[in-house]
Amino acid sequence: MGERTTITTRDGSFDAYVARPAAAKAPAVVVIQEIFGVNQVMRDVTDGLAAHGYLAICPDLFWRIEPGIDITDKTEAEWKRAFELFNAFDVEKGVDDIAATLAQVRKDAGCSGKAGAVGFCLGGQLAFLTACRTDSDASVSYYGVGLENRVAEAEKLTHPLLMHIAEEDQFVPKPAQAVILAALKDHPHIEIHTYPGCDHAFAREGGEHFNAEAAKLANGRTLQFFKKALG
Repeated sequence: MGERTTITTRDGSFDAYVARPAAAKAPAVVVIQEIFGVNQVMRDVTDGLAAHGYLAICPDLFWRIEPGIDITDKTEAEWKRAFELFNAFDVEKGVDDIAATLAQVRKDAGCSGKAGAVGFCLGGQLAFLTACRTDSDASVSYYGVGLENRVAEAEKLTHPLLMHIAEEDQFVPKPAQAVILAALKDHPHIEIHTYPGCDHAFAREGGEHFNAEAAKLANGRTLQFFKKALG
């Protein structure tokens, strides 16, 4: 079972879900939510990282719009709400909140000092920006949306970034993927993997486009990446 903590910023405070590993000290990973808030899927990801030895924390990044969003991808009404939240979300403030989460978790008595981030969907875009704009030691982006408009940010990248791209992503069409790959595939700090036949959110267990084989492959690569970069 996880616990709740509070992250304090100049703009206010927000909650985060924390899962602790068995070890007394461990590297930290910030889990960056999809458009459904800190829901069971995100808590499961956070718990899973803790089970693999990481101090994992998932901040409520929608707090400026409405704190405590916890919805699923199972109903039309929830999808409508999720897209309303996505459209209302301030990406710049979101990156600031992730930076604040990184700073706080590094000070946690259970943190070894190293800290990274992993994000999915909207969180995939935020993970990319986290890699480029913060002191995250290692970041992972799963099927990030809107990255084709952000590739120039990679000029600032000094820490490793792992990217998972779904080749049939309905929210990241082929032309957008071409822009992303052309701009980033030769970057010395970026490792990119594409997943043939996979749609957006192929790693969301229980989701419509969940692909167990691809998810296992991507998640395995993520764990290997964190082990190498965070220890």
